[in-house]
Amino acid sequence: MLRELTSDSTGHYLGLVAGVTHTPRPRRGGLWLLAGVGAGALATAGLLAAANFLFTATVIDEAAGPPRFVEETAVAGVDHVYDGDFEFYVGGGVAVFDCNDDGRQEIFLAGGANPSGLYRNQSPTGGALRFARMNDPATDLTEVTGAYPLDIDGDSRVDLSVLRHGENAVLRGLGDCRFERANGTWGIDGGDEWTVSFSATWEGPATMPTLAFGNYLADDGQLSGQCADHRLFRPSGTAGYSAPAILDPGWCTLSILFSDWDRSGRSDLRMTNDRHYYRDGEEQLWRVEPGEDPHLWTHAEGWQRMQIWGMGIASFDLGGDGRPEVFLTSQGDNKLQTLVEDATGPEYADIAFDRRATAHRPFAGDTIHPSTAWHPEFQDVNNDTFVDLFVSKGNVEAQADYAARDPNNLLLGQSDGTFIEAADEAGIISFARSRGAALADFNLDGMLDLVVANRSQATQLWRNVGAGSSDEPAPIGNWLAIRLRQDGTNVDAVGSFVAVRAGGRTLEREVTVGGGHAGGQLGWVHFGLGTATEAEVRITWPDGEEGPWVDVGPNQFLEIEADETRRWRPPG
Repeated sequence: MLRELTSDSTGHYLGLVAGVTHTPRPRRGGLWLLAGVGAGALATAGLLAAANFLFTATVIDEAAGPPRFVEETAVAGVDHVYDGDFEFYVGGGVAVFDCNDDGRQEIFLAGGANPSGLYRNQSPTGGALRFARMNDPATDLTEVTGAYPLDIDGDSRVDLSVLRHGENAVLRGLGDCRFERANGTWGIDGGDEWTVSFSATWEGPATMPTLAFGNYLADDGQLSGQCADHRLFRPSGTAGYSAPAILDPGWCTLSILFSDWDRSGRSDLRMTNDRHYYRDGEEQLWRVEPGEDPHLWTHAEGWQRMQIWGMGIASFDLGGDGRPEVFLTSQGDNKLQTLVEDATGPEYADIAFDRRATAHRPFAGDTIHPSTAWHPEFQDVNNDTFVDLFVSKGNVEAQADYAARDPNNLLLGQSDGTFIEAADEAGIISFARSRGAALADFNLDGMLDLVVANRSQATQLWRNVGAGSSDEPAPIGNWLAIRLRQDGTNVDAVGSFVAVRAGGRTLEREVTVGGGHAGGQLGWVHFGLGTATEAEVRITWPDGEEGPWVDVGPNQFLEIEADETRRWRPPG
């Protein structure tokens, strides 16, 4: 059965196309084939007959140049500053998610000493970026360092884990971008720590996610420089959480990420830590087995001691072997780690230098001193199938030994696996002290836009206009955007792996909650297809069941469930 969803002017689903009837769901694996649109188009004349669709790969062996970004900060409607004293030198997270079911991604911004802000996306499809502030006491909180979206109770309404210097707040989504405090409802003690990092996963048959809150310095009233330990909440039954487990030792953690790093079906918890405040600490990986107490992977098991000024985590399978590489931001050298071939444990090798991804000094501005890197994110900004890497940069405050003018990096992936700098040519160069960021398709045109939160300066937004201009955007490559749905409480299928074959290449991304620096995304998973006009998609679901390869066409938004693939049309 082929299904297509249409939408009204707000993007809400109106139902099935006339003549397509609903049939009972077959078992998982019975995905139906859906063919897509022509290159560059945002709408189709209809669905092609897909039962006999034959995939033929077009080999893509040359990377594209940078797209053009147009800054729209002044007109986008986002007027927000992350600021405050020492407690807010770190943080400044950006959360991106759809909280009113119209397919557009909203933005939540940490404010530090200022109130945080939720901005509703009102961007016309393919047009200029437009947002409106949603004033609400539930979301206008002070002392916020960051936030991560996820659906905790499985009601298909996005919830928010809001990180704070002080009590963390868990907000339950009510629909239409309204939220209510749910700490008491779900039994989550927000504590009184300095929290900057968060991650979540679903363990085995659990009906609610396991939640990890990563803390920075112990706030003993004197800021003595002692690192804080962390909190791990596991569900107790179907309605809430038991008292948290303590993850100790903590080494001043600034980013954490649950990931099935070895494709074992188990998601372990990686932590990147700020060596500025510890002597005997190191990077950490906690083994988290369902029903067992977490414990650290040891050096004897392959984990290697590494000490960096850890700020952020990003992961993506760069090698095509199904196992994600990990990028770690720091001051000076950043790290790009890959699992050693035939490793039986978490034994990683650093390939940042070989891939030209160290980004250790500014490419413009203060080019003498080392950089300070914060939020990393793998995305394909030019839609050429070679994944790119964005890294936000900015001095902590006034550290004389590090670059004062330290622009963000846009490292474009090349066909040989290396990266080249393109931020200046793309038009996103800025010398603000950046923190959190997100690359997302805010206007639903298939090209990823950019939002960057800055310390003590205004948040900035850039629209990706591809090979065109602000008046006439032009696609720079074909693309797919995929959103997963499944039965049960893990409705967004967190823990899945989404694989796309196109242009003779296989691209694969793990669906996670966590990482980055103090913020993350939930929603559309974007893939560039380059010049390929045909593609195949396969989902490995959180329980490990692998679906079939499904033939699709380019330049469309797809919702995939166990038994069917649905095309979603943007409004307008």
